Amino acid sequence: MLFSELYQAIDEDAWQRAQRTRLLICDIDGVFSDGRIYLGNQGEELKAFNTKDGFGIKALLNAGVEVAVITGRQSQIVQTRMQSLGVPHIYQGKENKLEAYVQLKRTLNLSDEQIAYIGDDGPDLPVMEQVGFAVAVNDAHPLVKRIAHYSTLLPGGFGAVRELTDLLMLAQGHSLGTQGSST
Repeated sequence: MLFSELYQAIDEDAWQRAQRTRLLICDIDGVFSDGRIYLGNQGEELKAFNTKDGFGIKALLNAGVEVAVITGRQSQIVQTRMQSLGVPHIYQGKENKLEAYVQLKRTLNLSDEQIAYIGDDGPDLPVMEQVGFAVAVNDAHPLVKRIAHYSTLLPGGFGAVRELTDLLMLAQGHSLGTQGSST
């Protein structure tokens, strides 16, 4: 199956970057969610997550690719959702995402070229400038899209993460649709 049959054409450089990826790092707000934060009268915070993204993360983990999240906000909702997906590396409350990135890279003994990052806004730029495969969601800030090696067809919170996991799976020779489980 060709990636372009599912989403959009991809250039050879981005395809090769996807083939080398051994770790996918995701931002949360604007990537796993649509970027909106709902606050209740008692201060409770709500976010919506796309189950297709969850399926893609589980499939990627089952294929042997590490997954992490780095987010500037701190939220029990994020902790619960990422743990339910089996994401082993959860970094929250990281205003300086580059520090978390360096720590994660060292912990997993990976090079920049083996790491992909998907983001949507300014706080993601320092990490995106370091990784081997920088990805912007479709509705990312123009500065983020400018440095990305690939921009998704789908917007954040609406399947952009799944699009990227499908790309990584196909580039690395895995089939789609059967590796994930309940999301």
